[in-house]
Amino acid sequence: MPGPTDTKFFARADMEDTRVGAGPKDDPATVAAPGFAALMKGEEKVVAGSLRNKVQAAAARFTPDRLKSEQHRTMAEPGSAE
Repeated sequence: MPGPTDTKFFARADMEDTRVGAGPKDDPATVAAPGFAALMKGEEKVVAGSLRNKVQAAAARFTPDRLKSEQHRTMAEPGSAE
């Protein structure tokens, strides 16, 4: 369960003008290492990356879906980085 990661994803998805696309991102190696380790252990999921991502993932367990979808919309809305 990676958060925003510094890859070509946001450029390819034409999302560089969004808050999430223009915001801070985790290093791909920092995200991939725990994911690979979890895969090798047979774990179904792991929250990887920054402390911010880990806090958001923990909070998401208690956040209503409606609020999560609104937060996602504001972060991924075209032009929201301005």
